Amino acid sequence: MNNSEGKIKQGKKILIIEDENELCDFIGLRLERNGFEVIAANDGVEGLNKARVEKPDLIILDLMLPKMPGEEVCKQVRKDAGICEIPIIMLTAKCSDADRVIGTVIGANVYMAKPFEGAKLMQAINELLG
Repeated sequence: MNNSEGKIKQGKKILIIEDENELCDFIGLRLERNGFEVIAANDGVEGLNKARVEKPDLIILDLMLPKMPGEEVCKQVRKDAGICEIPIIMLTAKCSDADRVIGTVIGANVYMAKPFEGAKLMQAINELLG
């Protein structure tokens, strides 16, 4: 990693909204090792609330969540003037072409199917955070 990459990541906050604890921990650990601050939520309601309070630099969002589905979380983020510009990576087991189109239409910047490669997730994060 060169110094410019470190400066980009320094202080960048990522919110992971994922109900699978092992996957959330795996992603969170990888992000922390790459210099990001990580916030986690295990359901859609908690995730939306944390997005509004914490104002992360990026959101990694599962679609199939308890309390509020990821699609609704994404729609609410895009409607909220305080957080509507936050990039969203949808990380989900729903991987049909129709699901990808819906994800893009409701506001996802990147739609990534599970299982995913950690390197591809990191690449998408770095591209979105520039």
